[in-house]
Amino acid sequence: MTAIMRCYAGPADLRAMQELTRRVWSPASPQHVGDLAWGRFMYTPEIADWPIALWEDGGRVVAWAWANLPGDLRMEVDPARPELLDAVLAWFDERAGDGVRTVCPLDDQADVRAALTRHGYELQRDGPYFAPHARSLLGLPAPVLPEGYTARPVRGAEDLDRRVAAHRKAWNPSRVTTESYRAVMAAWPYRPGLDWVVEAPDGEFVANCHIWYDDGTRVGLIEPVGTVPSHRRRGLSRAVCLAALHALRDAGGGMAVVSPRGDEAYPAPGRLYRSLGFRPYARTLTYVKEGSP
Repeated sequence: MTAIMRCYAGPADLRAMQELTRRVWSPASPQHVGDLAWGRFMYTPEIADWPIALWEDGGRVVAWAWANLPGDLRMEVDPARPELLDAVLAWFDERAGDGVRTVCPLDDQADVRAALTRHGYELQRDGPYFAPHARSLLGLPAPVLPEGYTARPVRGAEDLDRRVAAHRKAWNPSRVTTESYRAVMAAWPYRPGLDWVVEAPDGEFVANCHIWYDDGTRVGLIEPVGTVPSHRRRGLSRAVCLAALHALRDAGGGMAVVSPRGDEAYPAPGRLYRSLGFRPYARTLTYVKEGSP
C-alpha cells in the first residue's frame, strides 16, 4: 500500500501526529504525545514554524517528520511501515539542503539506525545524550516542603503570568512567553491539575513540574521541571515532582516517564529522578550526516 505525503496544515494535523504516537507507544518509543504539544507550542509561531510532513494511508497518519532546521530531525514511523523510514530521511535531505543533519534515535531502534546508516549518517561516539527513565506510580513517597512553602496545581489563566515567570527564571535564558504558554495550556493533552507549582511565602511561584498525561496509554510525561535559582537546594524540585506524580496517579495514570541528560556534563536532573524511583531504560544515540545529500 502506498502512503501519501503532505505538509502540516494546522492543529488537526498535530492531533493526527499524536494519534500515531499514542498508537505505537512503548518504552522503546522516542516520542510521547506530550513531546509534540510542548515542542509545538512552547515557543510563539514565528519561532517554532518548522517544516513538518505527514504520510497518510487510508486517511490515517502512518509516519511524520519534523525538521528543526538547519538540521535536526524528529520523526515517528509506524513499525508496520518500515519502508517509510527511507521516505522520511529523503524528505529531510531535501529540507536540510547542504547543512549538517542530526538524528537521535534510541539505542534499541534497530530499524531506524539501519536506515540512517543507509542514508550516509555516522554514529557519533562522544557528546551529550538523553536517557529515558520510567517508574510505576505505586509506592510514591509523600512530598515534603520547607515551612511556609506550598505545592498546588495552577488555576488556569489567573496563574499564567506567575507560571511563566517561574519557568523563565528557572530556565534563563528562555523563549517561553505568556503568549506561548497560553497556547500550551490550550493544547491537548494539557491538564491544569497536572501543572504543579511551589508557592513561596511571599506568593512567588518558585518551582514547577508539568506532566502530560496520555490516558490512552496511561503514561504521563514529565516536561518541564524547574526551580528558580534563589530557591534551589531546598528540595523544591523533588517535592513538586512528587506532588504532580500523586496527581497523575489520582487521574488514572499507571506510569511516568522523563528524559534527562544521561552524560556527566549535566547530571543533576538524572540524579533527582533516580532519587524519586525512576530507572533508566534506554539512551539516545547521535547520528550525523555532513554536507549535501
